Amino acid sequence: MPSTAYLVAVLAIVFAITLALRAVPFALLRTLRGSAIVRRLSVWMPVGILAILAVTALHGTIAAEPRATLYALLAVAVTAGVHLAFGRRTILSVGIGTAAYVVLVNAF
Repeated sequence: MPSTAYLVAVLAIVFAITLALRAVPFALLRTLRGSAIVRRLSVWMPVGILAILAVTALHGTIAAEPRATLYALLAVAVTAGVHLAFGRRTILSVGIGTAAYVVLVNAF
């Protein structure tokens, strides 16, 4: 078992690295706020991240249970519809889409 001083030193290093990795982008963002690249990234990164998440989730669903493919696609459509209909409220649309998927899989 490592000594207490060793564990405290490791925790301090981990804390410093984590804090730096979280703070540096915000410090740099102030200077880059007027940049065209940052403006473009602020529009496209969320869409890209959600697309990757959706493809990964759908691939996992289709691979695990091919019968649920139609249900997953219907739930994606419900999520997109709710998202566009109710003012792009992400938590609401993801919640309703998830509920739709759970109901479809369990009811049919």
